Amino acid sequence: MDVFLQIGPLWFWALAFAIAMLAGVVKGVVGFAMPMVMISGLGSVVSPEMALAGLILPTLVTNLWQALRQGFGAAWGSVRRFRVFLITGGLVMLVSAQLVRVIPNTWMLLMLGVPITIYALLTLIGRPIRLSHDPGPRGEAVIGGVAGFFGGISGVWGPPTVVMLTARGTEIAEQMRIQGVIYGSGALLLLGAHIGSGVLRSETLPLSLAMVPPAVLGLWLGFRLQDRFDQKTFRKVTLAVLLLAGLNLVRRGLFAL
Repeated sequence: MDVFLQIGPLWFWALAFAIAMLAGVVKGVVGFAMPMVMISGLGSVVSPEMALAGLILPTLVTNLWQALRQGFGAAWGSVRRFRVFLITGGLVMLVSAQLVRVIPNTWMLLMLGVPITIYALLTLIGRPIRLSHDPGPRGEAVIGGVAGFFGGISGVWGPPTVVMLTARGTEIAEQMRIQGVIYGSGALLLLGAHIGSGVLRSETLPLSLAMVPPAVLGLWLGFRLQDRFDQKTFRKVTLAVLLLAGLNLVRRGLFAL
């Protein structure tokens, strides 16, 4: 008990549980945004490093569930289809995670938030940017590298991935599964990378472990909501969350200046 109270008082834990559960609900509905919700919410009451540590384990567990929801065979098919994205993103993430303590996040947040906001806004007003259903290995490598870079720096690699999947017009179940596979692989690498960087250690591990149950409960509730959506509704909700995520990243970047 003392270990947990060293991190924060009871009111902090009540707030942290609520943030993790909300993040799980959002993820269950659209398949992403858990790291963004958690790092934004937790980052308002603890240090950025502690907030980043807090999201690592719940992100890993919920993504594994999401990836395997239709079975191992379907998940393995997604791994094979997006192997270039996964390999490139993973390698870049391992490198960029080591820079988390030496590079200011301000410009990184703005560089990520501005284009995501523009993409979501243009698509919502009826001027979408579309990609080919098969952009080729080079295109996937570029997007994977961008996602991996920002994932290692901030724990947030969802938006570039969602932009790719949405622009390719991916069907609901496949998009949810692919996101689980991609983010689950990234979360596993993030775990190893930040054990190496020192972000996840004995002082921060209790917070990350405690965030798993409320995040899983939220994910279950989110899945129940998402199962009622048709393709059009799913796309609109996804874009709305993506727009909010982009605006939040811009806000964080501007206030950090």
